[in-house]
Amino acid sequence: MKKRSVLTVIFSLLLVTVLAACGKQSGQSTGSGKYASNQVLNLSYPSSLDSIDISNMSGYGSTGNIFESLYRLGKNGSITPGLAKATKVSKDGKTYTFTIRDAKWSDGSKITAQDFVYSWKRTVTPATKSQYAYLFSGVQNADAIVAGKKSPSTLGVKAEGQHTFIVTLEKPISYFKKLMTYPLFGPISEKAVKKWGSKYATKAQYMLYSGPFKLTGWTGTNNKWQFVKNDQYWDKKAVHLQKINYTVNESTTTTLNLFQEKKLDLTQLASEQVKNMKSNSDYTTYPYSITAFLVYNFNDSNATVKKALNNEKIRQAISLSINRNTLVKNVIGDASTTSKTFVPKDLANDPKSGKDFSDESVVKDSTSYDTALAKQLWQQGLKETGLKKLTLHMLTSNDEPNKPISQYLKSALEKNLSGLTVDLSNIPAKVAQSRAQSGNFDIYLSGWGADFNDPISHLQIMTSNSGYNYGKYNSSTYNALVKKAQNQDANNTNARWQDMLQAERTIMQDQGITPLYQTVYSYLQNPKVKGIIHNTAGTQWNYKYAYVAQ
Repeated sequence: MKKRSVLTVIFSLLLVTVLAACGKQSGQSTGSGKYASNQVLNLSYPSSLDSIDISNMSGYGSTGNIFESLYRLGKNGSITPGLAKATKVSKDGKTYTFTIRDAKWSDGSKITAQDFVYSWKRTVTPATKSQYAYLFSGVQNADAIVAGKKSPSTLGVKAEGQHTFIVTLEKPISYFKKLMTYPLFGPISEKAVKKWGSKYATKAQYMLYSGPFKLTGWTGTNNKWQFVKNDQYWDKKAVHLQKINYTVNESTTTTLNLFQEKKLDLTQLASEQVKNMKSNSDYTTYPYSITAFLVYNFNDSNATVKKALNNEKIRQAISLSINRNTLVKNVIGDASTTSKTFVPKDLANDPKSGKDFSDESVVKDSTSYDTALAKQLWQQGLKETGLKKLTLHMLTSNDEPNKPISQYLKSALEKNLSGLTVDLSNIPAKVAQSRAQSGNFDIYLSGWGADFNDPISHLQIMTSNSGYNYGKYNSSTYNALVKKAQNQDANNTNARWQDMLQAERTIMQDQGITPLYQTVYSYLQNPKVKGIIHNTAGTQWNYKYAYVAQ
C-alpha cells in the first residue's frame, strides 16, 4: 500500500491478482486424499516486479511468501510464528529481546541475529532510499538516522551471539509486534550483498530467501516468474504448494478470459465486470483497510481558494453534499462500502468493549447526506469569507475508477452548492501524486491503506509534521491527541484508545479530510483453492498453508 498508500498508486498496485491461503497448519501430505496431486497455482500480476530487495520495495502485499520476518501475519491480523521462536519485552515496553530460531536461507546457510542487525541498519540508511523507513520510527535513533543526522551504526539494535536479537525503542510502541510481521523487518544476508555487489536483487538468482517459497525465473524486467517451495524453510512441512506461476496481464478483460479458460485460479474484477459476475458461483470479495478521501489544500496558492478551504462550514457543506451510497452502488459499482470515518471499519476493536473503532468514533453530521444542512452551511461559509461564488480544481489520477468518481463529485457538488464550480484534472497517477506532494491542487482525491491493524496507522499521516499530509491540515488538538497516544499513553492501552477516538472525532468535526468509501475488491476464484486467509492491512496475502483440493 504507500508511495503505495496514496490512492493514485493504490488502485494499480491492488489490481495485483494474488492468492493467500491459510488452511490447517499441520503440514499434511498432498497424497492424503484431501489434496490434488498437482499443487500448483496460476496467478496474474498487473506489471513486472519492481524490486525484490526488502529494503526498498514499494509494497509487501505478497512478498511475505518469499521473505519471512520475526513473525507472520495470520488470520484476522493475528500474530503467528516466524523467525523468532521466543520474545521477551521489558517492563517499560522499550526493550525487545528476540530469540531467533534455527533457520536457514534458501542456500542452506544459517539465518542469524546479525542478519537482522544488518538488514535494519541498511534499510534506515538514507542512501538506500527506503519508502518505508518511516515505519522504524520509535526505534532508538531511527528518525535521526533517516534524516541524515546520525550514523546508521547508532540504531538501537544489536546481536548477542547467533540467536539473540535485541531492539531498543525510544518509547513503547503498542503495535510493535504487528509491525514485526512485515518482511521489511526481516533479515538480509550481508555476505550475499557483498558477494553479488551491484547484481544483488537484480535477478531471482541474486537473492537469498527466508520464506516458505523462493523466487525463480525473474530476470528483472520479464513478465513470467514462479514462487517455488523453499526446501530450506524452517517450517517446510506445513507448505503444500509446490509452485505458484505468475504472468503479467495489464488487462482485466484478459485475466477474466484466462480464468474462464481455467488458466488462472484467481482474477480480480474491474468495477464494470462486477455487475455481470456477482451471481457467478466463483465470485468472492476481499476487503482492504483503505479509505478513499478528499484532501483540502489549507495552504492553497490562490488566496481566495485558501480562504474558502480554511472555512470549516464550507468543508462540512462539501461533505454533506455527497451521497456516498449512490457513489458506491451506482458509480464505483463493486463491493466497496461507504466511509463514515477516516479510520476504516474492521481494522481495530476497543480493548474494553470490543466495539469497532469506526463505529465508536462517528461524528454526527460529518459524513451523512443532508442537502438542506449542506446548503445552509455553504451559504454561511460564503458569507463568512465574503464570497458569492467559488471555483475549485479537483485533482485525481486517471486510474479506474477515479474518473467516474470525480465526475459524480463534480455533479453532486455543483448541484447542491449554489455558486460552486468544480474543474476536473484526471491525469496519470505519477503526475497526480507529484502535484499533490508539491501542493499543486485545491482538492485531491487520495487515500490511505493501513500498514498494520491499528488506528494510528491512519491517524498519524494527518499530523502537521507528516510527509503525507499534502493539504497541510494543522489542528493543535489533533496533533496533541496523536502525540499523546504515541508517547504519554503508549503503554496504557485504554487511555491510548481514548486518545485515538478523540483524534478521529476531531478531524471529522473539522472535516480536515472528507472520507468517501472503503475499498472491497471483487474476484473470481477457483473453488478448489481452499483455506484462504486475507488480511485487510499489512502483508495481505499469505500462501504458506494454501492448497488445491481434489
